[in-house]
Amino acid sequence: MRIRDLFKDISEEDLIDWKASASLCKSSKPDSALGSSALASCKSQGLRARQTGKTQLNKSTGKREKIGGKKKTSGEGPGQVSQTRTG
Repeated sequence: MRIRDLFKDISEEDLIDWKASASLCKSSKPDSALGSSALASCKSQGLRARQTGKTQLNKSTGKREKIGGKKKTSGEGPGQVSQTRTG
């Protein structure tokens, strides 16, 4: 049996646009109990804290700030994590 046979009722667009629910992201489950896709979705929505040692330039203050331990969304605009250059 192939993967595409298991997901024949689900369109590719649905899989691309999928995101974890807010209730899952805000639950008390540890990060290790969530799947990697769900965890990444929670972090990009700003519902789970990021765990990294990286910093980014805060455009309003002109200083570098740590991203780790903060709940920041991905994308453009103030208070958001800048897009990576590696992908």
